[in-house]
Amino acid sequence: MEAGVEDPSRMPEEGSPRQRLQNNPVPDFPHLLNADGQYLFCQYWKPSRPPKALVFVSHGAGEHCGRYDDLARMLMELDLLAFAHDHVGHGRSDGERLVVSDFQIFVRDVLHHVDTMQKDYPGLPVFLLGHSMGGAIAILAAAERPGHFAGMALIAPLVLPSPESATTFKVLAAKVLNLVLPNLSLGAVDFNILSRNREEVENYNSDPLVYHGGLKVSFCTQLLNAVSRVERGMPKLTLPFLLLQGSDDHLCDNKGAYLLMDGAKSQDKTLKVYEGAYHMLHKELPEVTNSVFHEINMWFSQRTAETGARCPP
Repeated sequence: MEAGVEDPSRMPEEGSPRQRLQNNPVPDFPHLLNADGQYLFCQYWKPSRPPKALVFVSHGAGEHCGRYDDLARMLMELDLLAFAHDHVGHGRSDGERLVVSDFQIFVRDVLHHVDTMQKDYPGLPVFLLGHSMGGAIAILAAAERPGHFAGMALIAPLVLPSPESATTFKVLAAKVLNLVLPNLSLGAVDFNILSRNREEVENYNSDPLVYHGGLKVSFCTQLLNAVSRVERGMPKLTLPFLLLQGSDDHLCDNKGAYLLMDGAKSQDKTLKVYEGAYHMLHKELPEVTNSVFHEINMWFSQRTAETGARCPP
């Protein structure tokens, strides 16, 4: 893994869809090489003082880690070292756009990145922060390594898909089609359901690194597999977590938030539901987004205030 960059918002190469071959030259941007020989574009937000903890930021489906620059900079101001990568098939990273053979690949790559950072910063506690699909990845990473993480903050995590996007018929159809037409497009997501903030919707729509194409049957099937795995993994969760959810989320059913609160064994767990808010709470109407940033700021501040807290090796 290459060293972090001075400007974490630096985005080398303009462009979008990409699928690098494994024998291509090493890229000239901060990267991680995963177990499949694919390059993952990485970003690091390093505080000016020695960090109190590490925080991996896990982005959602179709987007990229650069969209979390404002959250990561806030964490950096708390003397936390935030780090992230574009998941395979997303943003600057290798792989066919929004194609993954197994959802576990996303989880595996996150754990690999965490392990790499812990070698450079031994003894520091490690937290997770995830949104939407990135929230499901964070939950599964925590469930796979009970006791390893110091806590996680979740913004509208994928626990249950909304009834609108995953009716019983659609779920069954996706499973059947995945056997015969895995590359069939089921259509693109209507970005207007992501946020009530029209400016943020336009920013999302105009971002060249965001995937604007149709969701393939195979990818939707992997998201459904992730939902099943999250449900099975809940009893393994014992770490502290903060869960933020919009009541009018049209992608991730808010019932999933309550399911996670009931299913996790964690003693320290907090749920805050924003009435009327959509999916991207961190890019919603100002009153919602300001509250989200405040909640995350306070939660991390409180849980990193104690000196001497250490994560298991």
